[in-house]
Amino acid sequence: SGLDLLGALDTVNKQEIIDWIYSLQVLPDKDDEDKNLFRCGFRGSSTIGVPYNPSKEQVSAYPYDSGHIAMTYTGLCSLLLLGDDLSRVNRKACVEGLKSLQLADGSFYPSLEGGENDMRFVYCASCVSYILDDWTGMDVDRTASYIRNSMGYDYGLAQGPGLETHGGSTFCAVASLCLMDKVQSVFSPTQLAGLKRWCMFRQQTGFQGRPNKPTDTCYSFWVGGTLKLLDCYPLIDHVANREFILSTQDTVVGGFGKWPDSHPDALHSYFGVAGLSLLGEGGLSPM
Repeated sequence: SGLDLLGALDTVNKQEIIDWIYSLQVLPDKDDEDKNLFRCGFRGSSTIGVPYNPSKEQVSAYPYDSGHIAMTYTGLCSLLLLGDDLSRVNRKACVEGLKSLQLADGSFYPSLEGGENDMRFVYCASCVSYILDDWTGMDVDRTASYIRNSMGYDYGLAQGPGLETHGGSTFCAVASLCLMDKVQSVFSPTQLAGLKRWCMFRQQTGFQGRPNKPTDTCYSFWVGGTLKLLDCYPLIDHVANREFILSTQDTVVGGFGKWPDSHPDALHSYFGVAGLSLLGEGGLSPM
């Protein structure tokens, strides 16, 4: 995605990466689909030791081999960015794998092996459902209720009910509702006004993720993107935000850090570029 924003996707071997992503697809067992259909999706790497298989051909299932909701999301997004038509995606298997990860409160586990369940994986599930144009893997009303119940007293959104509101979880919640086309039906006018105010108040020069925290490059995307989705982005101080993002750039080795004079890293380099793209920076593709 970062290379795409920079107009530099041609610097990588697209087909090679596409095939590698497909080799990480967890497919139904060739003899008995029900044996592992609930485990399907995309895994994060080949470290489990299964043979390289970039085709759609089903093979014998391996014990403990299962998809991860974040890897299914990023895998599908990456395939689309690379120009793939998703023809090798086993859509039914991905949807069934997603369905097995939803909890009674509407949230999602990342994998069948368990782990945390919070707004990050709600967002991943929403994106997978939207990309595949199939929402049968999710109880949408139950998930919408989980999001509503995660709104704090200050009108920001948390990783889950009763937790601290945060810029990252606020983006995941609002983006999920936008994909579901449910923003207006889930939140009351008072809640929506409070949510917009909470996001606007996160700008200092750049944006912070929580009250009384320092500004951080990544929140120019997380909070800025939320304001974009809520049609409030024109209200921010564009000049101050741009100046902050550029102040975190390392002019020697390249990339962006989370703060000025901090070491650059891949995560903040991506979100720095993404934040500048939201601002309409010249030379970048629009988000």
